Amino acid sequence: MSDHRSGLTVGTTLPGLSRADIDRAELRLATRVLRTPVIRSDQLDALCGARLWLKAENLQRGGSFKVRGALLAVEELAAAGSRGVVAQSTGNHAIAVALAARAHALPTLIVLPSDAPPAKVRRIREAGAQVVFAGTTLAERVAAVENLRELHGYDIVDPYENPHVVAGQGTATAELLDQAAAEGVRLDTVVVPIGGGSALAGACLAASGRGAAVVGAEPEAVPAFTAALRAGEPVTVGAQHTIADGLRPDRIGALPFALASLVAERVLTVSEEAIADALRAALLRAQLLVEPAAATALAGALECASGPGRGTDIGVLLSGGNVEPSLVSAVLADPADLARRAVAS
Repeated sequence: MSDHRSGLTVGTTLPGLSRADIDRAELRLATRVLRTPVIRSDQLDALCGARLWLKAENLQRGGSFKVRGALLAVEELAAAGSRGVVAQSTGNHAIAVALAARAHALPTLIVLPSDAPPAKVRRIREAGAQVVFAGTTLAERVAAVENLRELHGYDIVDPYENPHVVAGQGTATAELLDQAAAEGVRLDTVVVPIGGGSALAGACLAASGRGAAVVGAEPEAVPAFTAALRAGEPVTVGAQHTIADGLRPDRIGALPFALASLVAERVLTVSEEAIADALRAALLRAQLLVEPAAATALAGALECASGPGRGTDIGVLLSGGNVEPSLVSAVLADPADLARRAVAS
């Protein structure tokens, strides 16, 4: 595991969005999403030597925090008279968009990578969306979305560049901070997973002025945000296979990068072994079934807890729980072997 620090502080002016957008999003979502619990685990605390506050968005509607942003974005489009929506995703954003669009009776087209997890494909179809497969890279999915938009006249619900999506995702971190505060605790650090960047950007907005450092965690196999920080702009990375299928975008979104590069204190790159170990720890030590993307954030939190100056109270966004049963079985049987096979494939 390695890290890269942005060198910038919370409180820097944020481009385009502000903490007020998170507050407005919370009001709009108050009766439409679950206020998921924050879980404590004595065993995990003992393992890392700090107090972990686990925001269990694996229990959220649609199985992930992504429903928050999708509800806001689709609602805006429906109010403007949308004929239908199209979105690309590695899975959870697609499920969320399908659920949000169904509530407005909007036709929905979803573009997925050709090797998308079957469990997520099934949930998308159960929500009433039509699925289209397009390659394995972000560029291939984006091109397919644009073609479908032109063909059908549908509106795009982008998972990274839509400000309503980013604000909605940030409400999960805002809730986490508030739930800890209700217990008399101010979190020192909040760790979130990084895929296309909406979770990280939303967390940066939510934590502004709250005193919590924001740390992102991404797979070593797909270090899109780390590469963008080094280049000073979003770049496409040569992504390798990762068990964290929800964190596969090979390029960070432009809007999330503009926000998070100013505010995030640190980004950690997490090995496949560490992701598998964290998934197993969440299940066996905290009785939480999470997907590898969420386990990536937990792995990052365990690393933060062992480092100097990290504080004693660390929040973790457990982003989702849409995980393949076969993967869970493999992790429980031999997580090290699972990670080795992921790297080799």
